[in-house]
Amino acid sequence: MVGLKLFDMTGGMTEVVPRLAEVEADVQDLVEAHMETMLGVRFLASEYSTGPVHGGRIDSLGLDENGAPVIVEFKRGTDAGVIHQGLYYMAWLVDHKDAFRHLVRDRLGVTAASQVLWSAPRLICVAGDFTRYDVHAVREHSRLIDLVRYRFFGTDHIGLETVASVTGQIPAPARARRRVAGLPPASRQGGALAELAAAVDDTLLGLADGITRVQRKQYAAYQRLRNFACVCPPQQTKLLVYLKADPAEVDIIPGFTRDVTGLGHHGTGDLEVQLRTERDLERAQDLFRLSYAAA
Repeated sequence: MVGLKLFDMTGGMTEVVPRLAEVEADVQDLVEAHMETMLGVRFLASEYSTGPVHGGRIDSLGLDENGAPVIVEFKRGTDAGVIHQGLYYMAWLVDHKDAFRHLVRDRLGVTAASQVLWSAPRLICVAGDFTRYDVHAVREHSRLIDLVRYRFFGTDHIGLETVASVTGQIPAPARARRRVAGLPPASRQGGALAELAAAVDDTLLGLADGITRVQRKQYAAYQRLRNFACVCPPQQTKLLVYLKADPAEVDIIPGFTRDVTGLGHHGTGDLEVQLRTERDLERAQDLFRLSYAAA
């Protein structure tokens, strides 16, 4: 985004110069007010106290689409301390799960509190910029960390750019990934469908660097900042993949794609893709990329 040039074509061609916030609170207040839209995270609390012993305040706490706890830390400009600070609070959060569950229960209800996904807590750092040392530093950690650069454009626009996403996962061969993702081995299910499931996993993870797979009992979610695909366990004859692509922008093909807007299903996304063969996977490639771009 630092190299991005934005022009206003109204009445000519005028460059809209990017700028930082006047104060850090301007960014924090805006993101907290629209956190689900901007980051895919349900907002829970601002300036959350970690108590007199720990002696700190977490800028923002939230819960992502998969039920994972999220810490969001903000800095107006470039500040390596935002990463260290966030990791410091992450350690506190993991040691104080009951406090977080109580917060979720009070804000979102008992059901949400009982389904918190503690295997994948996340740290999102939003700042004016990051250095190459910051990007290298987060890659040395085993936590899920997103570095997000912001810029204001004029008075009506803000841009967010993911500088780095660290999955906390070590790449593994397809067979090992199949076990991690909860996909059934070929010996327990038709070999062709099991291999198709592994190919879908490979394809989604291979769309870009920094894609995270988050495993829940009912589905595996693939995310950048937000989920862009959710894959349900194989059924008898097919795999169901739910995408963030807008069903109104794609051709709905009976037996292959379905608009599930407003219909209950596991995972997130309004476009259902039904995969039965490798050819179906090839047909779905553009839809996967469209959904990735939309997330």
